[in-house]
Amino acid sequence: MSGRDVRYGAEIRKQADKVRATKRLSYSCPTCGKLAVRRTSNSKWTCKSCGSSFAGGAYSLSTPAGDVSNRLLTEYKKR
Repeated sequence: MSGRDVRYGAEIRKQADKVRATKRLSYSCPTCGKLAVRRTSNSKWTCKSCGSSFAGGAYSLSTPAGDVSNRLLTEYKKR
């Protein structure tokens, strides 16, 4: 159990482990399409392949609110 900063409660530890796992994942780049986007700092994501950087969620590249806004923008552009 060393290395965990959550002390009490199995459910809270599971949630913290899930956050850590999503933070370390590689995501696909929206510009080049490769699976090379990594988290560089809080809410900052950089593609190792093409070098482009993005602002995203704190622990994942996209947030649910960001997904909704992107969907609304694409629907608006279609009109």
